[in-house]
Amino acid sequence: MAQQLLQAFQTPQPGQSPADGRRRQTLRCGLSFVLLSALLAVLFVWNVNSGSVNLTVHEIFRILTRRGGDETAVNIIWQIRLPRILAAVILGGALSVSGFLLQTFFHNPIAGPFVLGISSGAKLVVALSMIFLLGRGITAGSAVMVLSAFFGSMISMGFVLAVSRKVRQMSMLVICGVMISYICSAVTDFVVTFADDSNIVNLHNWSLGSFSGTTWSNVGVMTVIVFSAVLLTFLLSKPIGAYQLGEDYARNLGVNVRVFRVCLILLSSVLSACVTAFAGPVSFVGIAVPHLVKNLWKTSKPIVVVPACFLGGAVFCLFCDLIARTVFAPTELSISSVTAVFGAPVVIFIMIRRKKTA
Repeated sequence: MAQQLLQAFQTPQPGQSPADGRRRQTLRCGLSFVLLSALLAVLFVWNVNSGSVNLTVHEIFRILTRRGGDETAVNIIWQIRLPRILAAVILGGALSVSGFLLQTFFHNPIAGPFVLGISSGAKLVVALSMIFLLGRGITAGSAVMVLSAFFGSMISMGFVLAVSRKVRQMSMLVICGVMISYICSAVTDFVVTFADDSNIVNLHNWSLGSFSGTTWSNVGVMTVIVFSAVLLTFLLSKPIGAYQLGEDYARNLGVNVRVFRVCLILLSSVLSACVTAFAGPVSFVGIAVPHLVKNLWKTSKPIVVVPACFLGGAVFCLFCDLIARTVFAPTELSISSVTAVFGAPVVIFIMIRRKKTA
């Protein structure tokens, strides 16, 4: 039913004026935002109500409104489930916007922080930093993790940019990114496997990707970083739209392309680094969600795509985290395993369609 409504808004009518077309496009975008927001609300409630401890909707409502409830249930909701849910929403949106920025930068829909090895580079430096600090009895705080992840993502991004200057084919660049990812993952697994400290060994779960263990302080830090970066990205909607039409076109509109490209790299690296620091590497979200969003909204305008990507990434990761927690409970899957199941087919579809149109 929802898809039929969207198609109705998309299909041009005989004698339709440009103003009518813009009006229908606006209605379509608005309907898409409403539907996705409703889906996010449903998944939010479903995630709160899912877990090893069964709670009624009335109990959950009382706990969320601070009207009482069993102490154990209150701790489960407020200290375990809500921080994890918010982390999935915030980091999922961040990863999607990061992928959109990389796709804009490379003018290719299969560019993403996971595929290009940027997330793996961030994971490696975070793991090394935590092992170094924990080995000396020092607890790594959020600032250390985010800075380490940013440093690692910038190293990987620098290598990718160096390769892109020599290799013009995106397929070869993707292969180089995959090789970077394998190398960084192998080194990370090596140092984590042979670590002596039990706390360091527990990094193995983080290295596979997970939203579990998120605290309210983590949520506060990631909220500030992610929403600041997303806001800056939204404010760059006009130059991003010009850049999508080509560098020469952007220059003619007064865009400093060199500075603008640096801004795209920094914003994408900050977003992907924040995700890796708190949740580990999460695969395919940065590629699949922007593609799905552009197809659902039938537009590539950044002023629409940026908030839509954030909303779509939040829904996608919240849905995948629900599956990771509940399908094989009490065993929990890594979030990357679930996102790969749903995201990889989208990437395959993109590559097949590009091959047909080439």
